[in-house]
Amino acid sequence: MWRELVEQYDGTELQDPTTPEELRELEQALGQTLPDPLRELLLESNGVMDEDGTDVIWTAAKIRDSNQQFRSNDSFRHLYMPFDSLMFFGDNGGGDQFAFPRSPERVDVFVWDHENDSRTWVAPALEAYLRNALESAGENWYR
Repeated sequence: MWRELVEQYDGTELQDPTTPEELRELEQALGQTLPDPLRELLLESNGVMDEDGTDVIWTAAKIRDSNQQFRSNDSFRHLYMPFDSLMFFGDNGGGDQFAFPRSPERVDVFVWDHENDSRTWVAPALEAYLRNALESAGENWYR
């Protein structure tokens, strides 16, 4: 399903699928389960890049590394609200990050604005987020 959705958009780039083992390691490293839609997408394509080269869906490794950095960076602790309840999975290429709330667990997508530390709802599900991001490559469709 996910590959077919992404392939509808010109210039998008899909990756080889990740493995269930990599996803288990990701969940263990973050201490959180992946939302089912993100898990399914990563098992079809380990990340999605739009026509401008923006990682609208990160690879499993980048999801792990970025979330660990956000949660452990001492500077961030003094500048921003905690990130433990979010699972970042993509960005807009300009500093804003997209995330699922994990406490409580939801499948809605939020954007974290790096300039003012706001966390704003942008889509009811991963599919809507992905369609919006790919239809509006290079634009801030969520503002």
